[in-house]
Amino acid sequence: MRIGELARQTGTSVATIRYYEREQLLPAPRRSAANYRIYGQQHLERLQFIRQCRSLDMALAEIRALLATRDNPASSCHSANQVVDTHITHIETRIRELQHLAEQLHQLRAQCDHDSPAAECGILQSLTHSD
Repeated sequence: MRIGELARQTGTSVATIRYYEREQLLPAPRRSAANYRIYGQQHLERLQFIRQCRSLDMALAEIRALLATRDNPASSCHSANQVVDTHITHIETRIRELQHLAEQLHQLRAQCDHDSPAAECGILQSLTHSD
């Protein structure tokens, strides 16, 4: 299949597919006589795997590590467990940071609970005079 068909089947943009090729997450496809990229089932499955990882907010380095384990089926899945465990820790940290950010924004929002001129806006004053 050509790149447009691969893009359509996976819901991935052509530019993203080319990017994954440059990053060597996708192997280079063979080329037709007219120099079109020709992708096979292995490209489709690998791209679906990558997209699933991206839907879990995994970074390219994490995906690369998982693909390395996947590409060596006789190896232990210990490294995959480590990647996911590290990612979970990262996500939990981000959740705590976002919860703290939400608290700060709620406190900021409480600085102005009415419609007043901008010169009297508690939010703007608080942002102007914050440490």
